[in-house]
Amino acid sequence: MDMATTVETPDTDEPCAYCGSRIFDHDPICVRDCTADCGSPYYFCNYACLSAYIDKNELTYGATCEWSPE
Repeated sequence: MDMATTVETPDTDEPCAYCGSRIFDHDPICVRDCTADCGSPYYFCNYACLSAYIDKNELTYGATCEWSPE
């Protein structure tokens, strides 16, 4: 099955999903989870807010490889 995602420009007043600032007042980033039917995108005003959102919501927990120096 071929899945396609439509990209649309957000509204000029679109708020950051983390801090609520207008995304276009900064360096906006759009993130969409395409492992779950490509739900609605989340917009962040910059990478710092994206990183804080990931940490706050523990989105990387259990998603990394385990490494041992032995």
